Amino acid sequence: MECRKDAEVIDEIPMAYKDIDAVMAAQSDLVEVIYTLRQVVCVKG
Repeated sequence: MECRKDAEVIDEIPMAYKDIDAVMAAQSDLVEVIYTLRQVVCVKG
């Protein structure tokens, strides 16, 4: 296993995605959150 953050492996910026908590809060009258999943690992290859 390798953990790197150099230019060769980083190809996305965190600001490219909306904050999921803010998105779900904006839809609170449409949906009921029962479970929240969180990313544990990202595998590239």
